[in-house]
Amino acid sequence: MIEITDSAKEKILDILYQENNPKLCLRTFVQGGGCAGFSYGFTLDEERNDDDFEIELNETYKVLIDAMSMQYLNGAVIDFKDELMGSNFIINNPNAQTDRKSTRLN
Repeated sequence: MIEITDSAKEKILDILYQENNPKLCLRTFVQGGGCAGFSYGFTLDEERNDDDFEIELNETYKVLIDAMSMQYLNGAVIDFKDELMGSNFIINNPNAQTDRKSTRLN
């Protein structure tokens, strides 16, 4: 499965609480991207698909990952860093095929 650190969980819940819609989930996905290979993304989504994996954040909110993306994200860690240069979600993925196994998402 995927690990979500406490700091990432706190930030995700903050974002979802601000939307004030209990149907919303955070969707994490992998998509093809140019010469760098795959890229990671996040979006807010109310729709749940039959093949979605769900990671429960609390009794109301979840993170959704489609089956194709889970193949590439299985074993990854989603973290959130709040630094002087900005705040970012970071995915540390042991399955990445390059020397760079973490990606910053603004």
